[in-house]
Parts: sequence; C-alpha cells; structure tokens
Amino acid sequence: MINNKYRTSKKLIVYSLIFLHILTGCATTSNQNYVGPRFSSSYEEKKVVEESTSTAPKLDVIIPVFDSGLSENEANYEEVGIWPELRRAEALRFAYKLKQALDNSQQFGAVRVTPDATASGDLYLLGKIDESDGQEMSFELNVVDISGEEWLSDTFSHEVQESFYRNNRNRGKDAYNPAFKEAADEIIDALKQYDASELDNLKYITNLRFGASFNDEAFTEYMNVDGNEIELISKPSDSDPLLQRVMAIRVREQLFVDNLQQNYVSFSQNMNSSYLAWQEASYTEIQMHQQARKQGIYKAIGGVLLIALAIAAGVSSDSNIALDTAAVAGSVAGAILISKGFKSIEEAELHQDAINELSESINFELEPQVISFQEQSVQLTGNIQQQFTQWRAFLKRIYEQEHTPNTPL
Repeated sequence: MINNKYRTSKKLIVYSLIFLHILTGCATTSNQNYVGPRFSSSYEEKKVVEESTSTAPKLDVIIPVFDSGLSENEANYEEVGIWPELRRAEALRFAYKLKQALDNSQQFGAVRVTPDATASGDLYLLGKIDESDGQEMSFELNVVDISGEEWLSDTFSHEVQESFYRNNRNRGKDAYNPAFKEAADEIIDALKQYDASELDNLKYITNLRFGASFNDEAFTEYMNVDGNEIELISKPSDSDPLLQRVMAIRVREQLFVDNLQQNYVSFSQNMNSSYLAWQEASYTEIQMHQQARKQGIYKAIGGVLLIALAIAAGVSSDSNIALDTAAVAGSVAGAILISKGFKSIEEAELHQDAINELSESINFELEPQVISFQEQSVQLTGNIQQQFTQWRAFLKRIYEQEHTPNTPL
C-alpha cells in the first residue's frame, strides 16, 4: 500500500516537472518566434518604466583641465623623470578621459571639459596629476557642487600590468582607463546620496551664481552665502525679466564651451597614437631601466667582492707566485665587472632619454576665432584659457550695455 502511494507521488512529481518544462518551452519558443515590428504599446510600457526610475534632474558637470602637478623648480623635472610638455598634455587628456567615463555612465547631463573652474555648471571635478610614467599613474580628485559642498576627495591610482600589452584585445586602448572608470563609479555612488529636490536646488543655485557674476545685488538676495558655501533660501520667478536675460547669456556661454569640446576631442585624438605609443614604450623602457640598473648594481658589487678577495689573497701570500697571480687575475676580473656595471647604468640612462625624446613632440595650440553675439563681434586670440577669459569679459560687456529693466526682481 505504501509502495503504491510512493509510486503515485513519484509519478505526480514527474508529470509536474514535464508540464512545467512544456510551458517553459512554449514560452521560450513563442518569444523566439516573435518576428516583425513590435506594437507601439510595448514601447510605451518601457517608456513608463524608464520615466518612473529617472525623475531626478541630471546635473551638468564641469571638468577643468587637470593641474599638471609640475613643481616650480624646473631643475627637478629630469631628476624625477618628468617631461613637462607631456605632463601638460596629460593634464588635458586626463580631464577628457574622465569626461568620457562619465558620458558612458549616462548618469549626468552635459559633461564639459573647460580651461578652468570659472565656467558655469552644477558639479565640478578638480583633478591633479601625482604620477604618470607609463607603468604607474595616480591623480587626486576633488568633487564639489555649485553650493560648495564636497562630494568626494580621493586619490585614484593604477599600475599597468605586463599582461595588458600581451593581450591583443587591448590594442588601441589606454592602459590608464581603469583609473578613470573607478573615479566615475565613485562619483555616481556619491550622486545616489542626493534626492531629486536637492539636485533641483543645485541647478537653481547654478543659475543664480551665474547671474551674480554679472549683478551681485540682484541675485545674492536669494542665497545665503557663507564663504565658499551657499544655501538657497528662495527662488525668483521663472518669468523674471532679469533672470531671463542672464539665462539667455548663459546659453551663449554653454554654446561657446560646447564648441570648445571639439578642440579637446581633436587634441585627444591627434595625440592618441603618440600617447599610446609612449605608454607602451615607457613601460618597456622602465622595465629595461630597472633590469639594467639591477644588473649593473649586481655586477658592480660582484666586481668589488672580487677585488677585495684578490687583495686579501695578495696580503696572505708573501712569496707564493700562484697566489700572487690569482690576486692579479681577480683584480682584473673585478675591474671588468665594475666597468660592465657602469655601462649597464649608462644604458638605463639612454632608455630614459628615449622616453623624453618621444614625449617632446606633444603640444597644443588653439587657432584665433571671431565670434558674434547680439550684433557685436569679438576676436579671441591666445590659448584656449585666454580665449575663454576674453569671451566671458565680452559677455559681461554685453550685459552691461543692455538697458536694465525697470521691473525689480
């Protein structure tokens, strides 16, 4: 009786599993066999889900060109293995690489590289290069929002492994990419600590801060300013004519900075092949440099030991010709090893010179340009930072020349 019940239960379990398998198979087959354009309702459902999970405003990010980390004492550059022109190029490249990492995350609004931190934005990423030699790199990053609140202060580093260059899939890739990806991930983690209303207030402060750069009195009344920290205490009407005026000017500034992005893109692309070649060559040269120096030291130590042993043998052999001959031979062998050791160290220095010669060709320049706004034009000259400063001064002059509306805020 018990055996019959056991068999019956076993059959039910087997049948149930078979039935579930058939249902799963039907569902899978049905999904695989679905062909042709999908119904519009399927897209609407997906859109509703996306909108429900992304209600927070996206912050605009400003990434000023990194601090190159160069000391004022140029005499130390070669001593510490820094080529200044390369490091200055890296200061721009690092900012652009961080921009790419944030763009790929799709968690922010416009991410712009700028000459300095005076550009208008919601979140600022201030970086400084500590080290970059092809094998090891590190940079400091300080993330501050427009209200002056610090989101993040950390150092990101990466050591390139030999396996990176052995993998053919890494051809054309920047060996430093993991550091920028790590930094972007931490910034996103910090972003998740803020709710939608807090982020919305930050964007309001950004508009007010921009307006205050033209007219302090008109816009600071909406903010409580305490040193570098700003608290939003009220909001002007969106239809306020003075606010609308400065917002129109801010759009022009954003367009100007957007146009600058192409210069940064072109510069990064133009230096890309040379820079990647420098990374790999520098990594190889450093490995050879370390190996040559190690061999040189070992050879020099061995030579000194041989000479010491030869001298000891000579002292202990007052009349033994065989020992005297051995002492002389030991001294000669020791001298040869020391000579080889010094040659290895000289080779290491030549490797370092090869790195410097490869780095020297990298430079950056911006062509002069003429820009018009409200029937006036300005010619911008100099490097990219000088042109940006001239443009901001031009916008301020435009603002001051306009008739101030009688309607108070």
